[in-house]
Amino acid sequence: MEDLYRTVESEAEGLYKEKGSKFLAFVFPVSTEEQIREILTGLREKYYDARHHCYAWRLGAAKTHFRTNDDGEPSSTAGKPILGQIQSADLTDVLIVVVRYFGGTKLGVPGLINAYREAAADAIRNAVIVEKTVDEWIRIRFSYLVMNDVMKVIKEENPQILERQFELSCEMLLSIRQKEMPALRERLEQIDSLTVVDE
Repeated sequence: MEDLYRTVESEAEGLYKEKGSKFLAFVFPVSTEEQIREILTGLREKYYDARHHCYAWRLGAAKTHFRTNDDGEPSSTAGKPILGQIQSADLTDVLIVVVRYFGGTKLGVPGLINAYREAAADAIRNAVIVEKTVDEWIRIRFSYLVMNDVMKVIKEENPQILERQFELSCEMLLSIRQKEMPALRERLEQIDSLTVVDE
Protein backbone atom coordinates (compact mmCIF):
# COMPACT_ATOMS: atom_id res chain seq x y z
CA MET A 1 0.00 0.00 0.00
CA GLU A 2 1.50 3.29 -1.13
CA ASP A 3 1.28 5.84 1.67
CA LEU A 4 2.09 8.89 -0.45
CA TYR A 5 -0.39 10.73 -2.64
CA ARG A 6 -0.43 13.85 -4.82
CA THR A 7 -2.90 16.69 -4.51
CA VAL A 8 -3.05 20.46 -5.11
CA GLU A 9 -1.85 22.86 -2.46
CA SER A 10 -4.51 25.49 -3.03
CA GLU A 11 -7.15 26.64 -5.51
CA ALA A 12 -5.99 27.38 -9.06
CA GLU A 13 -7.71 28.43 -12.28
CA GLY A 14 -7.49 27.61 -15.96
CA LEU A 15 -9.14 28.86 -19.15
CA TYR A 16 -9.93 27.50 -22.61
CA LYS A 17 -11.69 29.37 -25.43
CA GLU A 18 -13.22 27.84 -28.53
CA LYS A 19 -15.55 29.43 -31.14
CA GLY A 20 -16.81 32.07 -28.71
CA SER A 21 -17.39 29.62 -25.85
CA LYS A 22 -15.41 30.21 -22.70
CA PHE A 23 -14.48 27.38 -20.36
CA LEU A 24 -13.36 28.58 -16.91
CA ALA A 25 -11.70 25.80 -14.91
CA PHE A 26 -11.19 25.71 -11.15
CA VAL A 27 -9.22 23.14 -9.18
CA PHE A 28 -9.61 22.82 -5.40
CA PRO A 29 -8.00 20.68 -2.70
CA VAL A 30 -10.87 18.82 -0.95
CA SER A 31 -11.21 16.06 1.61
CA THR A 32 -14.97 15.48 1.99
CA GLU A 33 -18.08 15.35 -0.20
CA GLU A 34 -19.63 18.04 2.02
CA GLN A 35 -16.76 20.39 1.11
CA ILE A 36 -17.31 19.57 -2.57
CA ARG A 37 -21.05 20.41 -2.32
CA GLU A 38 -20.27 23.76 -0.67
CA ILE A 39 -17.75 24.70 -3.39
CA LEU A 40 -20.19 23.72 -6.17
CA THR A 41 -22.98 25.78 -4.57
CA GLY A 42 -20.63 28.77 -4.31
CA LEU A 43 -19.55 28.51 -7.96
CA ARG A 44 -23.15 28.15 -9.17
CA GLU A 45 -24.06 31.32 -7.27
CA LYS A 46 -21.03 33.24 -8.52
CA TYR A 47 -21.37 32.12 -12.16
CA TYR A 48 -25.20 31.93 -12.14
CA ASP A 49 -25.38 33.10 -15.78
CA ALA A 50 -23.20 30.27 -17.14
CA ARG A 51 -24.89 27.47 -19.04
CA HIS A 52 -23.03 24.51 -17.53
CA HIS A 53 -21.07 23.72 -14.35
CA CYS A 54 -19.41 20.39 -15.12
CA TYR A 55 -17.09 18.68 -12.70
CA ALA A 56 -15.16 15.65 -11.54
CA TRP A 57 -13.62 14.80 -8.18
CA ARG A 58 -11.56 12.06 -6.60
CA LEU A 59 -11.08 11.46 -2.88
CA GLY A 60 -8.83 9.29 -0.74
CA ALA A 61 -5.31 7.94 -1.02
CA ALA A 62 -6.66 4.69 -2.51
CA LYS A 63 -8.14 6.81 -5.38
CA THR A 64 -11.21 4.57 -5.63
CA HIS A 65 -13.82 7.20 -4.68
CA PHE A 66 -14.70 9.53 -7.56
CA ARG A 67 -17.60 11.08 -9.44
CA THR A 68 -18.23 12.99 -12.67
CA ASN A 69 -21.09 15.25 -13.76
CA ASP A 70 -21.85 16.53 -17.28
CA ASP A 71 -24.45 19.07 -16.04
CA GLY A 72 -26.55 18.96 -19.22
CA GLU A 73 -23.74 18.53 -21.75
CA PRO A 74 -23.98 15.40 -23.94
CA SER A 75 -23.14 12.26 -21.93
CA SER A 76 -19.43 11.75 -21.18
CA THR A 77 -18.30 14.92 -22.98
CA ALA A 78 -17.45 16.92 -19.83
CA GLY A 79 -17.11 15.06 -16.53
CA LYS A 80 -15.15 12.14 -17.98
CA PRO A 81 -12.50 14.27 -19.76
CA ILE A 82 -12.09 16.32 -16.54
CA LEU A 83 -11.64 13.12 -14.50
CA GLY A 84 -9.17 11.91 -17.14
CA GLN A 85 -6.96 14.91 -16.40
CA ILE A 86 -7.14 14.23 -12.63
CA GLN A 87 -6.08 10.63 -13.34
CA SER A 88 -3.28 11.49 -15.74
CA ALA A 89 -1.83 13.98 -13.23
CA ASP A 90 -2.21 11.23 -10.58
CA LEU A 91 -4.07 13.55 -8.20
CA THR A 92 -6.55 12.80 -5.42
CA ASP A 93 -8.42 14.82 -2.76
CA VAL A 94 -9.19 17.17 -5.62
CA LEU A 95 -12.22 18.75 -7.31
CA ILE A 96 -12.16 20.32 -10.78
CA VAL A 97 -15.13 22.36 -11.95
CA VAL A 98 -15.37 23.75 -15.49
CA VAL A 99 -17.89 26.56 -15.98
CA ARG A 100 -18.99 27.01 -19.60
CA TYR A 101 -20.28 30.18 -21.19
CA PHE A 102 -21.85 29.24 -24.52
CA GLY A 103 -20.62 31.32 -27.43
CA GLY A 104 -23.40 30.57 -29.93
CA THR A 105 -21.55 27.95 -31.99
CA LYS A 106 -21.94 24.27 -31.17
CA LEU A 107 -18.64 22.46 -30.77
CA GLY A 108 -19.86 18.91 -31.36
CA VAL A 109 -18.92 15.93 -29.19
CA PRO A 110 -15.15 15.81 -30.07
CA GLY A 111 -14.93 19.60 -29.64
CA LEU A 112 -16.60 19.47 -26.22
CA ILE A 113 -14.42 16.61 -24.99
CA ASN A 114 -11.32 18.52 -26.09
CA ALA A 115 -12.50 21.81 -24.53
CA TYR A 116 -13.26 20.31 -21.11
CA ARG A 117 -10.04 18.32 -21.16
CA GLU A 118 -7.92 21.36 -22.08
CA ALA A 119 -9.59 23.64 -19.52
CA ALA A 120 -9.02 21.07 -16.74
CA ALA A 121 -5.42 20.52 -17.87
CA ASP A 122 -4.78 24.28 -17.78
CA ALA A 123 -6.07 24.54 -14.19
CA ILE A 124 -3.80 21.65 -13.15
CA ARG A 125 -0.82 23.30 -14.90
CA ASN A 126 -1.47 26.47 -12.88
CA ALA A 127 -1.78 24.59 -9.57
CA VAL A 128 0.99 23.80 -7.12
CA ILE A 129 1.14 20.00 -6.80
CA VAL A 130 2.17 18.66 -3.39
CA GLU A 131 2.93 15.20 -2.10
CA LYS A 132 1.29 14.20 1.17
CA THR A 133 1.64 11.14 3.34
CA VAL A 134 -1.22 8.95 4.47
CA ASP A 135 -1.11 9.35 8.24
CA GLU A 136 -2.61 7.30 11.05
CA TRP A 137 -3.45 8.33 14.60
CA ILE A 138 -2.87 6.63 17.91
CA ARG A 139 -4.13 7.81 21.31
CA ILE A 140 -2.15 6.72 24.37
CA ARG A 141 -2.67 6.99 28.14
CA PHE A 142 0.11 6.53 30.66
CA SER A 143 1.22 7.51 34.13
CA TYR A 144 3.81 10.17 34.96
CA LEU A 145 6.18 7.40 36.03
CA VAL A 146 6.80 6.31 32.43
CA MET A 147 6.88 9.82 30.91
CA ASN A 148 10.61 9.55 30.11
CA ASP A 149 10.14 6.22 28.32
CA VAL A 150 7.28 7.63 26.26
CA MET A 151 9.19 10.79 25.33
CA LYS A 152 12.22 8.72 24.30
CA VAL A 153 10.08 6.69 21.85
CA ILE A 154 8.46 9.89 20.55
CA LYS A 155 11.86 11.51 20.04
CA GLU A 156 13.21 8.49 18.12
CA GLU A 157 10.10 7.61 16.05
CA ASN A 158 9.17 11.27 15.52
CA PRO A 159 5.37 11.22 15.31
CA GLN A 160 3.49 14.52 15.31
CA ILE A 161 1.89 15.33 18.68
CA LEU A 162 -1.66 16.51 17.90
CA GLU A 163 -2.96 16.71 21.48
CA ARG A 164 -1.47 16.35 24.92
CA GLN A 165 -2.90 16.60 28.41
CA PHE A 166 -1.06 15.98 31.62
CA GLU A 167 -3.47 15.81 34.53
CA LEU A 168 -3.95 12.84 36.86
CA SER A 169 -2.86 10.59 34.06
CA CYS A 170 -1.21 11.64 30.82
CA GLU A 171 -2.80 11.39 27.42
CA MET A 172 -1.48 12.10 23.93
CA LEU A 173 -2.81 11.86 20.41
CA LEU A 174 -0.03 11.10 17.94
CA SER A 175 -0.01 11.07 14.16
CA ILE A 176 2.56 9.31 11.99
CA ARG A 177 2.99 8.15 8.42
CA GLN A 178 1.10 4.92 7.83
CA LYS A 179 4.08 2.71 7.13
CA GLU A 180 5.84 3.91 10.30
CA MET A 181 2.86 3.22 12.59
CA PRO A 182 3.56 -0.50 13.34
CA ALA A 183 7.03 0.28 14.77
CA LEU A 184 5.71 3.19 16.86
CA ARG A 185 2.75 1.17 18.19
CA GLU A 186 4.95 -1.82 19.03
CA ARG A 187 7.44 0.29 20.99
CA LEU A 188 4.72 2.14 22.89
CA GLU A 189 2.91 -1.09 23.79
CA GLN A 190 6.10 -2.37 25.44
CA ILE A 191 5.99 0.44 28.03
CA ASP A 192 4.49 -0.63 31.37
CA SER A 193 1.23 1.00 32.41
CA LEU A 194 0.74 2.58 28.99
CA THR A 195 -2.53 1.82 27.20
CA VAL A 196 -3.46 2.47 23.60
CA VAL A 197 -6.95 3.93 23.42
CA ASP A 198 -8.61 2.88 20.18
CA GLU A 199 -10.67 5.78 18.89
